[in-house]
Amino acid sequence: MAFAPSSTPSDTRDTRDTAGRSVDVHLPETARDLVKILVTGPFGVGKTTLIDSVSEIRPLHTEEPLSEASAQVDDLAGVRDKSTTTVAVDFGRISLPGGVVLYLFGTPGQERFRALWDDIAYGALGALVLVDSRRIDASFDVLGLVEESELPYAVAFNAFPDAPRHHTAEQLRAALDLEAGTPMVTFDARDADSSVDALLALVQHLIDRHAPEDR
Repeated sequence: MAFAPSSTPSDTRDTRDTAGRSVDVHLPETARDLVKILVTGPFGVGKTTLIDSVSEIRPLHTEEPLSEASAQVDDLAGVRDKSTTTVAVDFGRISLPGGVVLYLFGTPGQERFRALWDDIAYGALGALVLVDSRRIDASFDVLGLVEESELPYAVAFNAFPDAPRHHTAEQLRAALDLEAGTPMVTFDARDADSSVDALLALVQHLIDRHAPEDR
């Protein structure tokens, strides 16, 4: 895989994450491979929540209150309690075993953010596409953007409490028109371990795709 080499600053000052825990803001000494990953999906699917749950540094957010104008274009079905939306990017970082460090860029998947998408997607190795099974059709725009960008991706269904449970994996794959080799997992964006598992599914997909090139 085409990872960027890392540097290891000697300064070990720390800060507090969103849960108030003391964390080191610098890269760990074991960091070898730095990987840019997009976390994307439709409005209200849990992108900000995922990055909050896994980031080892204080996440960067660019959220603004929902306005009457945005309510006309963002479908609030299933997310009536949501009062803010990401208008540019969320950013976080997580270190994985083996010296791999993921830089997570959460970005809106609506078609009107296409210009922003092109800039943020530059240099990314892959994308984790979050899907709400209550609103399957809301994911079509972002899947189109990911495929046009030719980014490898995995699909992660966020397990909302009232999400339907009767759909089979085959039905969900068919509804999204996913290729057979596209990883598809279910996770809970509020849970750090569950969110890490979803990211690992994408990382393994990237490794599998690049493995023949390394032989």
